[in-house]
Amino acid sequence: MQFSWFDRNLKWIYTLPAVLFVLLMMVFPIIYTVRISFFEWSMSATTPPAWVGLANYKALFQDSRFWHATGSTFYFTFVALIVEVVLGIAIAVLLSREFRGKNLTKTVFLLPMVATPVAMGLVWMLIYEPTIGVANQFLKSLGFKPLLWLASESQVLPSLIIVDVWEWTPMIALIVMAGMATLPNDPYEAADVDGATPWRKFASITLPLLRPTILVAAMLRLIDVLKTFDIIYATTQGGPNFASETLNLYGYVLGFQYFKLGMASSLLVLFFLLVMALTLFMIWMRKRLEVG
Repeated sequence: MQFSWFDRNLKWIYTLPAVLFVLLMMVFPIIYTVRISFFEWSMSATTPPAWVGLANYKALFQDSRFWHATGSTFYFTFVALIVEVVLGIAIAVLLSREFRGKNLTKTVFLLPMVATPVAMGLVWMLIYEPTIGVANQFLKSLGFKPLLWLASESQVLPSLIIVDVWEWTPMIALIVMAGMATLPNDPYEAADVDGATPWRKFASITLPLLRPTILVAAMLRLIDVLKTFDIIYATTQGGPNFASETLNLYGYVLGFQYFKLGMASSLLVLFFLLVMALTLFMIWMRKRLEVG
C-alpha cells in the first residue's frame, strides 16, 4: 500500500499551525524589540525611527536609575526566591503527613496562587495602610510601633516580598509535594530499621532525593519572580522615589510614559539576556545534580 505525500508528512502538516503561531507570537516580538533597540523613536506617526546604533545601550549603562532598578530586581528576586523555596519545602513536608482536614487545608493553602495578582495587590494596599491597615493593627496589638510599609523607601521592597511569598510559596510546595509522592519507600524502611529520627530521614533521604525537583521548582519561580510586574505596579508603581522600581517596571515606564521606545527596547533586550543566562545556569545545575 502506497501513501501519498500528504499521508507521509501528516505529523509535520498538523504541527505546522502551532509552530507558525509560536514563531509569530514569540520570535517576531523578540526580533522586533532587538531591532528597535538600535533606533530612537517616540512612537510618533509623523517622526520615523532614527538609527542610533548602540547609543541606547550606552545611555542605559550611564543611567543611575537603571542600575538602581537592577539592584532592586536582584534583591527582590533572590530574597523572595530563597524564602519561598525554604517555606515551600517545609509546608510540603507538613502537608504530606496525614491529619484531619488535610484536603481542606491543601485547598485553602492554594487559594493565593489562583487569585488575580492585581486584585491581591489592591487588597494588600489596604492591609498595609499605615493608619487603619490590618498589618499595623496587628503590630500594635503585639506592642510594636506601626510601620509605613509601602510608603517607606527602606520598607517597601521587604513589604512587596511578603506579598510575593504569600502568593507564590504554594506553587513551590505543590511541586515539592508532587516530587515527594514519587519517592521510593525502601530507603525509609531501611532507615526505620536503623532507628533514624524523622529529621535524620529528611536530611539524609528526602532532601537529597528531592534536589532535582526543588531545582526545577526554583528555576520556574526564578523566571517568574524576575518578571514580576503586576503586584508592584498595582501597589506602588515603583515608588516611593523609585525604591521599588524593577527592570521590568522601568522598561514599561521608559516605553509607555516617557515614550523612549529605543531605550525601553534596549533595556528589555538586556533583561531578556539576564533571564536567559540565569535559566541556563539553573538547567546546568540540574543536569549536574542528575549526573551526580
